[in-house]
Amino acid sequence: MDFNVKKLASDAGIFFTRAIQFTGEKFGQVEKTELDAHFENLLSRADSTKNWTEKIFRQTEVLLQPNPSSRIEEFLYEKLDRTVPSRPNNEELLGHYMQDAAKDFGPGTPYGSTLIKVGDCERRLGSVQREFLQTSAIGFLTPLRNFLEGDWRTISKERRLLENRRLDLDSCKARLKKAKLAESKAACEGEAVPDFQETRPRNYVLSASASALWSEEVDKAEHELRVAQTEFDRQAEVTRLLLEGISSTHVNHLRCLHEFVEAQTAYYKQCHLHMQDLQKELDSSNGDVFPNAFAGNPGHSMASGGSSPLDPASAVETDTLKIEEVQAPATGTRKAKVLYDYDAADTSELSLLADELITVYTVPGMDSDWLVGERGNQKGKVPVTYLELLS
Repeated sequence: MDFNVKKLASDAGIFFTRAIQFTGEKFGQVEKTELDAHFENLLSRADSTKNWTEKIFRQTEVLLQPNPSSRIEEFLYEKLDRTVPSRPNNEELLGHYMQDAAKDFGPGTPYGSTLIKVGDCERRLGSVQREFLQTSAIGFLTPLRNFLEGDWRTISKERRLLENRRLDLDSCKARLKKAKLAESKAACEGEAVPDFQETRPRNYVLSASASALWSEEVDKAEHELRVAQTEFDRQAEVTRLLLEGISSTHVNHLRCLHEFVEAQTAYYKQCHLHMQDLQKELDSSNGDVFPNAFAGNPGHSMASGGSSPLDPASAVETDTLKIEEVQAPATGTRKAKVLYDYDAADTSELSLLADELITVYTVPGMDSDWLVGERGNQKGKVPVTYLELLS
């Protein structure tokens, strides 16, 4: 028990001495041992490596797992040394929903059969993503985490020890300096010729005794300084070796970065191949799906691969018609309200103004996306999509 109390008192004294030295350095009242330029560069490089590695690690985690709740869950499971429960990712969940919807709508319907195909592709994409996440976590995230939680903690610990050794060294230097000043002062007082007629001649004896005490104090301070210098040099060498190991860390991280890029390349390549296969499969079935799905609904002509009513190719058949020779039929004419302004592309078309009323009708041979419109003595083709047919 006595030993522990003495050790506690000794540690408290050392801490107090370091605190005094540190405070004096901050106020510029005491001298500070400076490290050489090469050592300072190593420290700066190590700090930069730690900061950027931490940022890259955190952002890679966000890239691989955007959901913060899932990241927290994975962190807790990792700290508890338990396996994270397997759950479907977003792509797999989307594919599952699509295939369930296809069962409800009917797998034999055009929409249902397409949902099955797209859902299967999404599930395959989810499987590819799961493999990519596992590969990246092992090959890229784990080495970065090992550096931050292993190597960097060791470096930080040794740096703190080096800082303590430096404070001890500077404290010893300050103590030796004070002891030498006191010794010099006592020696000067001891050189004075004593006056034995003085009522207190013992001052001379006291001065000589003080000089001897300060000489012993100087010897003790010099011994402590040599010990502190040895410990500082030893700790500086250990810290230097660890800091120089940052170069090996860069080499290791470079290799891991190449592996991460290869994993990303393989992931996106597989995703591209899966999407190409899906696109080809959908394109091959479009001819059977869309005509049946949108039969009798001319409003979906563009979605089914038809041309736009303003597409010049859609008016090829009407180009052969002579608009000036077209006569309005006896029956079948209707009134239509113009929805938007329209500028005629050529003399065979009729320009329109929004909200005006015109007479429209169709003639044999015209594209279904166009009608013949009349306004007074003016006549020309008009696009159906710009009109609201009135009863």
